[in-house]
Amino acid sequence: MAPKFLVRPILLAGAEEQKKSFIPPVIEMEWRAYTAALIEPTFDFDPQALETKATQKGKDILLNGEKIYVPYASEAQALLVYADLDGKTQGFIVPGDAEGLSVGERQKTLGIHACPLYSLKLEDVKIPAGNQLNGPDGHSMEGILASWHVALAAMAVGVAQAAYEYAIDYAKDREVFGVKVAQKQAIAFMLAEMGTDIEATRLLTWEAAWMLDEGKEEAYKHAFLAYSGAVDMVMMVTDRAVQILGGHGYIREHPVELWMRNGRGFAAFTGLAMV
Repeated sequence: MAPKFLVRPILLAGAEEQKKSFIPPVIEMEWRAYTAALIEPTFDFDPQALETKATQKGKDILLNGEKIYVPYASEAQALLVYADLDGKTQGFIVPGDAEGLSVGERQKTLGIHACPLYSLKLEDVKIPAGNQLNGPDGHSMEGILASWHVALAAMAVGVAQAAYEYAIDYAKDREVFGVKVAQKQAIAFMLAEMGTDIEATRLLTWEAAWMLDEGKEEAYKHAFLAYSGAVDMVMMVTDRAVQILGGHGYIREHPVELWMRNGRGFAAFTGLAMV
C-alpha cells in the first residue's frame, strides 16, 4: 500500500523523468519503501489548505512543516510530501535521508498495526525545484485524492466482507438455548442489513473506479461518495459482527475485534475524521 502513495500520483501527474525513475522498480516487483506525507496535526486539517509550506529559493525548494500518519517513514527511501506553494497544494519528492527531515517515534494506533505510522518534521528541507510533482507546471490534487478515496473504499469493503462472512459462519454454528444464533430474527435482520450495505458500497466503489478510468465528469464526486459511504459502512458491519459473536466478539480469540479496530482507521487515513 505505501509504495502506491508515491507511485500512483507520479503515474497520474508526474513528469516523464519522474516516471522513469520511480515506476520501473515497482513494476518489476522490487520492494521500495516509498510513501507520502499529507495529513497534518491540526484540528482544521484541509488537504487544499496545508500548513506545511514550500518556498521557492532560486533553483531549489525549501519545505517546512509537520506531518502525521506517514506510513513507513522510518525506512522510506523517498517520500511524496504535500505542501502549500503560493496558495496551491503541490507534491514534492523528498529523499528519505534529506537534511532537515526528522522522523518521530512510531505512533500508537488503535488498529492497522501492519502499517507502521510515524510523525514527520521538515525544517528547511532543501530539494531541487525539479522534484516538484510534474515539475514547475505543478499538478491538480483532485485526481490524486480521488484515487486514494477509491483505494480506501475498496479496502474498507474487504474488511467488512471478512467480518460479515465470519459472523455468518459463527451464527450458523453457534447454538444458544437449543437454537442456532442465525435463526434469531434480530440476528438475521442484522446480517441482511450488513450484506446489503456491503454490496451497495462495493458497487459504488466499482462505479467510481470505472468513472476515474474513463475520465467521467463527476468521477471525483463519486470517488468521495464511495469513500465516505465505506467509512460508515465498515464501522457498522464490524461493530455488528462483534455483537453477533456476543462475549466472544470482544476477545482476541476471534478476529472480529481486530477488523473493527482496523475499520476505524479508514476515516483517519485522509484526515476526514479530523475535519
